[in-house]
Amino acid sequence: MTRTVAAVRRAHGTPGGDAAFAHAPAAFHPPYDTGMFDIVDPTLEAYAADHSTAPPGHLEALAAELMVTLDDPHMMVGRLEGRFLEMLTFALSATSVLEIGTFGGYSALAMAAGLAPGGRIVTCELSPVHAAFARRHIASSPFADRIEVIEGPALDTVATLPGPFDLVFVDADKTGYLDYYEAVLPKLAPRGLIAVDNTLWSGRVVDAADAAADTVAVRAFNDALASDPRVVVVQTTVRDGVTLIRRAD
Repeated sequence: MTRTVAAVRRAHGTPGGDAAFAHAPAAFHPPYDTGMFDIVDPTLEAYAADHSTAPPGHLEALAAELMVTLDDPHMMVGRLEGRFLEMLTFALSATSVLEIGTFGGYSALAMAAGLAPGGRIVTCELSPVHAAFARRHIASSPFADRIEVIEGPALDTVATLPGPFDLVFVDADKTGYLDYYEAVLPKLAPRGLIAVDNTLWSGRVVDAADAAADTVAVRAFNDALASDPRVVVVQTTVRDGVTLIRRAD
């Protein structure tokens, strides 16, 4: 998707007027998630996306349809985060991946490209509309036999899964983050990782005046992780903040 600099500035609500894009090209390719507030300067984000390997056709087709058919399209991971998740999956030689929050299936398909031979992904989705959209695109992808979409409350699904999981990606309702974390940590492989999305929450986590339920929940989650002796944590500024977690022992 190509947007002019001015259009991206309007979509992001970037302060500072056109001067904020004084060094940007006349048109460039922003990440898909242009409805989010910026943590990284959108010009730099676009530059990084343009200097990362382009998504395959099936992901581009999914993204294009999702942007005009599903509500809240900004919830889809963007080009950079998709490749980031693929790289994590590849680096871990993951054969068992769990995702909490399928949305349109972009992240599951991105991770599938990094799976080790014989690897599989189980992805949990509460919304029947999102699950149907994801299943359709997964079925038409090269990874149809490697991804299973399970519809229903994620905690119920996780309780039925034995693990261990090499990688767990959490990108669902923010008020559930602590519960999801506690549910998956005992099922994490010894050298596995948990990746949790939106942990900087468009910068709202540092706004003391923001008392919205989701903001409070993300803050509480971040604080709990930072003081949890069971794990080692790094909070990154990828997209809207991706926290990586491993066992401490």
